Amino acid sequence: MPKFPSWHGLVYSAPKGINYLEEYARHYDTVEIDQWFWSLSGKDSMKLPTPADVERYRRSVPDDFRFTVKVPNSVTLTHFYKKAKTGPLVPNPSFLSPALFQTFLSLLDPLQDALGPLMFQFEYLNKQKMPSQSRFQELFEAFLQRLPTSYRYAVETRNGNYLNASYFEFLNRNGLTPVFLQGYWMPPVTDVYQKWRSLILQQEVVVIRIHGPDRKGIEEVTGKQWDQIVAPQDEELAAIAEMIGDLLDRGIDVYLNVNNHYEGSAPLTIERIRQLL
Repeated sequence: MPKFPSWHGLVYSAPKGINYLEEYARHYDTVEIDQWFWSLSGKDSMKLPTPADVERYRRSVPDDFRFTVKVPNSVTLTHFYKKAKTGPLVPNPSFLSPALFQTFLSLLDPLQDALGPLMFQFEYLNKQKMPSQSRFQELFEAFLQRLPTSYRYAVETRNGNYLNASYFEFLNRNGLTPVFLQGYWMPPVTDVYQKWRSLILQQEVVVIRIHGPDRKGIEEVTGKQWDQIVAPQDEELAAIAEMIGDLLDRGIDVYLNVNNHYEGSAPLTIERIRQLL
């Protein structure tokens, strides 16, 4: 949730003492909820959304506002996070659990009329965590068959090698929305789009998440004050805007989620994209 006091003057009327989401929704029509992703901190610890938070978020936005929500990592992690690099891999028994996911959906019920895509973010799946791309797709298809069809589901992979014809055909076949991630060692979203454009254009909705290449570095430069552009990505941003324009021209809805770590200020990056469009 975008609670950044340094957005005072850009988005917010004051640095504190306000309903951040309510004021944010006066400027933008969508937001990504990231904090519910971090549900799994240990084998005996799981945190899911609280009803109070869900209801408060819904009250804070108008009816035409849309939330993109990252599904809890208790559902998407194949194995628990290691406490040490040399530690053993311990399987997560809740990986792709329909029961756990149904519980999550029930907690989201007050938001249902304001939900955009529910995003399944999968980490880099090496051979120890997932034997093959085909096996991943088989497991997810079996999981999907046990889910309600009244929601829009989206998939983000952190495996650049998965971004091939099989992957986009898998998404199209199952009515899954692609999530394109700029950053985190993934290939540029515009390169992926140009290579697989004919398959991507079969979609109704696309999500683009713009993150920077060096989170720690930009935090050091900004001091975590997110009110100015410190790392302009002019050429890259122009290409992304061209991609967005191409999708929109073909009647495909685009959810654009921009991170402060991309250029130093998400609101200013969004304004730059608006001008390019």
